[in-house]
Amino acid sequence: MHNIAAVMQLAGAILILLAYALTMFNVTTQKSYTYQCLNLVGSAILGVLAWQTQQWGFLLLETVWTGISIYAIARRLNEQRQKV
Repeated sequence: MHNIAAVMQLAGAILILLAYALTMFNVTTQKSYTYQCLNLVGSAILGVLAWQTQQWGFLLLETVWTGISIYAIARRLNEQRQKV
């Protein structure tokens, strides 16, 4: 079970770092769905793992990060609906 958790931790961290790297190399922007979805999935994975291991500070960080990603995606979807 520890190996699965370690793989999931790495996957979550890689997704967040990938989102950051893609913006730094101008492949995508912080407002893009790619950036927001990578952050959302990565932080959600890490948040669940933090909750399971009772790492409260890390859980707070990942919960807020997930919430911001959800908000940004919802705001972008709303903006697109208003344009139509």
